[in-house]
Amino acid sequence: MTLSKEELSVEEIKNSKRWFKSATPKYTIDWYVKWVASIFLLTAMSMRGIPEYQHYDLSFSIIGVIGWLVVSMIWEDRALIVLNAIGLALLLKNLFQAFVI
Repeated sequence: MTLSKEELSVEEIKNSKRWFKSATPKYTIDWYVKWVASIFLLTAMSMRGIPEYQHYDLSFSIIGVIGWLVVSMIWEDRALIVLNAIGLALLLKNLFQAFVI
């Protein structure tokens, strides 16, 4: 039987090795890259839908997806590699269409 956080005492949660723990190591190169890439993607998403900022949206999105592609390659996670590689290709296509054609 699994207990919820509400059923455990503060002391049990404080001493637990399970609660609020990250699955990935902290302060490694991939940790920094994933957080910087995530900030770029969130920034891009905040601009999405504003026509005047389309080139910033695409630029920040490309940088963020490249960062996550690097992280997925470090982690050797094929699903993330495929997701970010295809995402990068689609973003580059959109960049090309928006500014060349």
